[in-house]
Amino acid sequence: MADPRPRPKVVVTRTLPAPIETRMAELFDVRLNQDDAPMDTAALRQAVAEADVLVPTVTDRIDAGVLSAAGPQLKLIANFGNGIDHIDLATARQRAITVTNTPGVLTEDTADLTMALILAVPRRMAEGIRLLARDEWHGWSPTGLLGHRIWGKRLGIIGMGRIGQAVARRAKAFGLSIHYHNRTRLPEAVEREFEATYWESLDQMLARMDIVSVNCPHTPATFHLLSARRLKLLQPHAYVINTSRGEVIDENALARMLEAGELGGAGLDVYEHEPAVNPKLKALDNVVCLPHMGSSTHEARIDMGEKVLVNIKTFADGHTPPDRVLEGLF
Repeated sequence: MADPRPRPKVVVTRTLPAPIETRMAELFDVRLNQDDAPMDTAALRQAVAEADVLVPTVTDRIDAGVLSAAGPQLKLIANFGNGIDHIDLATARQRAITVTNTPGVLTEDTADLTMALILAVPRRMAEGIRLLARDEWHGWSPTGLLGHRIWGKRLGIIGMGRIGQAVARRAKAFGLSIHYHNRTRLPEAVEREFEATYWESLDQMLARMDIVSVNCPHTPATFHLLSARRLKLLQPHAYVINTSRGEVIDENALARMLEAGELGGAGLDVYEHEPAVNPKLKALDNVVCLPHMGSSTHEARIDMGEKVLVNIKTFADGHTPPDRVLEGLF
């Protein structure tokens, strides 16, 4: 017997993997973004005015102004992605709009890329690639492109959640000493697994690390967590790796210190004002800049889309979606 309920109208803001879009079209009354161009504010306001469900991504700023245009039928924002800092959660709650995300499916891919940057920056891999590309390499030299080994170095992880722990697991296999700062200390059994040292004081940890990896979410509490003052606590040879959110680091201060030779280098996949990147960072040889590709694998994108589908279908069937953002995060 056919379901008598009308299919929810779903507006998707960006192009998603083809299998996900096909399944969405089968399940819902869906409006897709065929050219993948990010929606501007006017387009987002139009989308929330007509949609029952909005499927945004990190490139969409769903702020109070956008949500003020939402029609009474908009009851779910099913975010395609784990981070929800681009969504005004407080306004969504006030308007009785449920917000979901896609946790857990990006962990391994983001940790892989983090580890790649941890390897690439101290060993000056990007410099070597550019040297070859400019046809300026003239053969092996005893002192050519000398970097630093990572075995035995201290890695300080800021944010020891799923991704932070996945980074720790990889880093331990490469012989790094694991240290971490987190809102709450991990259980003793988890610390034993990574042979990890907990630092209650972020300042004290930063002053003693060779490499710092940022793996915490962007929230009001973590905005510029690595401020100019805290960056100055780092040792001159230290490397900063960020695959989380650009807003966690004072990007201008980081660029100034790197340009002045006050830090060893940086590996960055995210930026404070994406898609804009500080020109100083792009120009420096000791900085590896990537275009926010931490979760860019076929597997991750399909898994993210499947979570979005489950969240929408569960909600449309009158149940609580499995990945509802908890009240405590508002």
